[in-house]
Amino acid sequence: MNEERKNKAHLLVKKALDDLADSLESGRSQNLEEFLRAMGRFHRYSLHNVALITAQNPEATRVAGYRTWQSLGRQVRKGERGIVILVPMVFRKNPDDPNDSDESRERRASRRENRENESALGFGTGTVFDEAQTEGSPLPEIGKVRGDPGRALARLRLFYEKLGIALTEVASLGGAVGVSRGGRVEIVSGLPPAQEFAVLVHELAHETMHRNGRSENLTRKLAELEAEAVSYAVCRGIGLDPGTASADYIQLYRGDVASLADSLAAIQRAASDVLTWLDR
Repeated sequence: MNEERKNKAHLLVKKALDDLADSLESGRSQNLEEFLRAMGRFHRYSLHNVALITAQNPEATRVAGYRTWQSLGRQVRKGERGIVILVPMVFRKNPDDPNDSDESRERRASRRENRENESALGFGTGTVFDEAQTEGSPLPEIGKVRGDPGRALARLRLFYEKLGIALTEVASLGGAVGVSRGGRVEIVSGLPPAQEFAVLVHELAHETMHRNGRSENLTRKLAELEAEAVSYAVCRGIGLDPGTASADYIQLYRGDVASLADSLAAIQRAASDVLTWLDR
């Protein structure tokens, strides 16, 4: 019976990985392209400005200037009070464009571009608005895993215990939702069940595939491709809908079909082990 379960798991993984390869081969999804374009229009704010934003609006998530929001299809609502930030005041030795905006000056300063043509004289103030202060077109997001993992989520947590891998929930991981630390995995608390399941499989793949010396010959990009491919296959195997989530994630790391094929045996083995356990 155990051998039958393994064969069933292997077939599920093979079909899922074939589908994933097709998704990668077709190129970046529209979701990913739109997401990257939108995120490229948000600025990196300095530590001082992050502190200013938080002090004025502790609930702020994504902020941008008035015109940036318009370029993203959203409009600042009438009567909304802006968030004041510091903006570098720049003297241009070759003033080609006298109509620089506050946002373009901050963008150039943060990227340290055109240093031969500019000299910072100090700081003035500019105004940004939080997403919640705007209305209009929804901002694009990369794909998300959907569905209900049911008892498989509890079974997966038991698999962590069986393997002796500690699992800890934390409030924040600096933008990540999960991290493998070698014998210990941390995930952000409060994730939707489907996303939690996918993240736990991803980090488990790192633990079982990349903490045994094999990772010495792997780049970070390839390790991420392998872990996400395992997560995709297992999610598909239990009936969750990964949508474009895994393909988007892999493409963010510049993964492709060729590298997926090179790692296929290791990915199939890791995914099959998880599915066999879940089917017990």
